[in-house]
Amino acid sequence: MSTEEWDQFKKLLGKVMSWTEVEPFLTPVDWRYLGLTDYPEIIKKPMDLGTVKSRFDAGQYPSVSKALDDIRLIWSNCKLYNQDGSDFFLLATKLEKKFETQCAKHIKPIEKPVVTSSTHSKATLDDKRAFARNLYKISKDELGKVIMDLDEKSPESLTKNAAEDEVEINVDNIANDVFWDVVKFVKDCVGDTGRKKKTSSTAKGQSNKKSKAA
Repeated sequence: MSTEEWDQFKKLLGKVMSWTEVEPFLTPVDWRYLGLTDYPEIIKKPMDLGTVKSRFDAGQYPSVSKALDDIRLIWSNCKLYNQDGSDFFLLATKLEKKFETQCAKHIKPIEKPVVTSSTHSKATLDDKRAFARNLYKISKDELGKVIMDLDEKSPESLTKNAAEDEVEINVDNIANDVFWDVVKFVKDCVGDTGRKKKTSSTAKGQSNKKSKAA
């Protein structure tokens, strides 16, 4: 994520927090003090602007889109808990529209190189099988870099099992352009000869099965 994108978000967040109408949303809902005993049952993921700012300042957001999602969650939580037509429901609806308008003005997509289909053709079954086989031939550290890259660019291809401290790579779910990026990296690690550099027992893979990495 570029510094420019984060700068855009910082300006947007500052602008939103300066609105007089957002005062009820600057801090977490004190449901105990307000006697809203059903609040934690209805709202499973509470959110407020102060929390968003704290997470942003601490660098806890992996992307601008995740930070924007948390702001959107504030409005949706309010509308979920409060009755349609109530003052808070109407306020959240108003702020939601105002926020999206400002978001369109302040968050401008950063142009990135476009990979043409002629450069990255659609991966075939044989391509996926070759990639999965090569996962056996790279070191544990190299495999870790592959997983980090997939987690950032194609997270839907990973299934994390915290209990067993392992990650499964579903080759079929890797986005096509990302697939060719990691294929290139893995091939560079293996080398032109195709011989193993360092055998890693932490990688398992077949094209139609999940590749595992501890």
